[in-house]
Amino acid sequence: MSSRERGERLQIMLSPDELTALDDFRFKHRMPSRASAIREILRRGLGVTGKDATAGAKSSDFGVLSGEGEMRRNRSRS
Repeated sequence: MSSRERGERLQIMLSPDELTALDDFRFKHRMPSRASAIREILRRGLGVTGKDATAGAKSSDFGVLSGEGEMRRNRSRS
């Protein structure tokens, strides 16, 4: 499979704020589509050492915007 062929379709749900952040990134970097912007963000993110997922963590614990996941964790503890 060449690098241009894409064999998998990935569907995600974004909040309005996450979609705005994605579109802002896309237009700032003059990317042709949201998909290309997401691939670029993934490429950059996979090169960075970040927080590892822990056993029992929920998908909602990992927000896209800064502090989003932490806010959800704190609310669930209250």
